[in-house]
Amino acid sequence: MPAARDPIGVLDSGLGGLSVLKALREELPNEQFLYCADCAHTPWGDKPESFIVERTRAIVHFLLRKQAKAVVLACNTATAAAADILRKELSIPIIGIEPAVKPAAAQTRTGVIGVIATRRTTESARYLSLLRRFAGNVKVVTVAAPGLMECVERGDFNSETTRELLLKYLTPIKDAGADKLVLGCTHYPFLSEAISEIMGPEVELLEPGKPVARVVRMRLQKAGLLNPSSSDIFRCTYFVAGAEKHLPTLKLLVPNQKRDAAFRPNIFELPA
Repeated sequence: MPAARDPIGVLDSGLGGLSVLKALREELPNEQFLYCADCAHTPWGDKPESFIVERTRAIVHFLLRKQAKAVVLACNTATAAAADILRKELSIPIIGIEPAVKPAAAQTRTGVIGVIATRRTTESARYLSLLRRFAGNVKVVTVAAPGLMECVERGDFNSETTRELLLKYLTPIKDAGADKLVLGCTHYPFLSEAISEIMGPEVELLEPGKPVARVVRMRLQKAGLLNPSSSDIFRCTYFVAGAEKHLPTLKLLVPNQKRDAAFRPNIFELPA
């Protein structure tokens, strides 16, 4: 049985989920976390769905062995492929993530919203369902943005290559008059500065992390699993597959982490 003082597990195919971890830390400062990044197999978006389901299941069970009381799938691809399956198999809270289409559609003043996401997300049944349910009365400019996730994984946040990709993907959204831009991948908040420079101050960026963090709080409260302890110290243990290659970027992105040579994540390996 999970206990209130047990940690919350967070998983992603790579480092993008650290943007969600940051939001979780702000919303739930008393909690401790386990972050699991499958960098050795990123990106998941070009893998068969069977691989994504099995890999997500394996990492969730890895986190359960570490006493996770709930697991956040900080990855749109994992959510679309595996969330419903895992909820049927497990009794702990499994919280997924999805593009913030609903609030963008509700809040737009121009009647136009933009969405950038991976191709896997933009073509998924879950995303198309979101559009049907919440965006029927607005114009949605959806742009698949291959390559941006890889820019973040490399720590390439504001290079000429990254800016060229962003300009290519964002121009049709800006030209359409969107005043809300949904960042439909957890990697993209790390490109917010460059994105805002292109889109301008009048366009609001909607990230996935904060809404998910509020849902996690609600689910834990309902289950009686909120940690009653009070602490000002951010406690998270990191597990990374393929850590050596991604360590420099991980050190840059880890919330409140001293960026020194002493920081070393745990290496984990699961069957491929």
